[in-house]
Amino acid sequence: MLILANVEATNGIKVSAKLLENELPILDALVEGISIVERDPKVRSVGYGGWPNMIGEMEFDAAVMDGTSRQIGAVGALQDSLSAVKVAREVMLRLPHVVLTSAGASRFAKECGFEPEAVLMPDSKRVWRNKIEKTVAPNLIDQFPNIPLAPLSNLITDPERVRDTTVFLGKDDKGDIAVCTSTSGWAWKYPGRLGDSPIPGAGFYADSRYGAAACTHTGEMTMRTSTARCIILAMQLGRSLEDAIKLAIEDLALLKGGFLGGVVIHAMDANENYQVINFNCSETIRYWVWRDGMRTPEQKIAEKHTF
Repeated sequence: MLILANVEATNGIKVSAKLLENELPILDALVEGISIVERDPKVRSVGYGGWPNMIGEMEFDAAVMDGTSRQIGAVGALQDSLSAVKVAREVMLRLPHVVLTSAGASRFAKECGFEPEAVLMPDSKRVWRNKIEKTVAPNLIDQFPNIPLAPLSNLITDPERVRDTTVFLGKDDKGDIAVCTSTSGWAWKYPGRLGDSPIPGAGFYADSRYGAAACTHTGEMTMRTSTARCIILAMQLGRSLEDAIKLAIEDLALLKGGFLGGVVIHAMDANENYQVINFNCSETIRYWVWRDGMRTPEQKIAEKHTF
């Protein structure tokens, strides 16, 4: 048994590990763990602790994937509910669809019994409002947000350089592999922006025959190269986990134009080998790993690749 998660998973991974030890299926165990992270105000890249979009609204992206059936549920730009990953699971269980977005995702959440709740943390609202007042021209501030927003997208900067996602990957004692993602997305994003977190094959993918992969940081890049699916497909074609990740990184490095930044790849194979690779992120990237028999998850530092 194995669980791999990024550093924001500090509280949630312990819960997932305990549930896995108690023989809960891997997808259910991961969902419960990541749901704790979504409600942790100390985690500033997901759920309640995240940052709003350009007009001060919280929009959540999340996804789940069962690697044995390869069923997927995902939500994008979900508002009014912190339980984004649980809503994503309900999409997988109840609908013939894979992804719901925006008003449709919020409507579905209510149908499933997720009551609307406060999702914008007061401190996040304060920081956002201060930034808007400093960025928007004085003659336009009274009309905000009913002004052209696209020109602001290159002026407003992330308060903590947050382009991160919470990712959980794992395998249970039956050999089933699953992956979950959740994020509040890029701070100050244009309303309606989707990152890679709810996009199958870009920000996540799982196949119990071969492994799982999930990405964090610059989703605008992994959507262009289908990074997560690239890794799993490479292993399906006979490459090792290490070589599969190398292939995906080489593809990312060839991107030209558009918004380019760093990407962190979390990946495992069906034999429970794993790697976490920091591609072009200037900061030190940490992550969590737990294996069957460990008393507590262990924090490690991702290997750095720079091109």
